[in-house]
Amino acid sequence: MTASLQLDSNTVRVILAEILESLTTCENALNLEDAKNKAGNDMLKVMQYVYPIVVNIQMDVIKRYGMPEGREGIIKFTRSVVAFEKDDRVVADLHRQIRSFYLPPVNVSSAVTSHV
Repeated sequence: MTASLQLDSNTVRVILAEILESLTTCENALNLEDAKNKAGNDMLKVMQYVYPIVVNIQMDVIKRYGMPEGREGIIKFTRSVVAFEKDDRVVADLHRQIRSFYLPPVNVSSAVTSHV
C-alpha cells in the first residue's frame, strides 16, 4: 500500500480492532502490565512507561496499512480517527478502548453546581 492511502470509516475500524487485538496479545499484555506496575498511579510515569508501548504497537499495525512509519504516520492516523469518531460510534468506542490503556476514565458531570 502507498503512503497516500485514503482511509474510510471501515478501514479505520479494522485498523483500530487490530490495534486492540495487538495490545492484548500475551507478550504485549505482559509488557503493558509491567509498565503499568512501574508507573503505579503516577500519570507522568504512565506517559513515560505505558504510552510509548501503546504508540509503538499502533505504529506497527498502521504501517501494514500503508501509513508512513514513525511519528508522521501516527499523527496522520490519529487525525483520521478523530475525524471519523465524530460521526461513527464504533470508531469512537474502539478509540476509547485504546486510550483506556494509558488514560484513566474521565467522568464528566452534566450538572454544574455553583456555590453562591
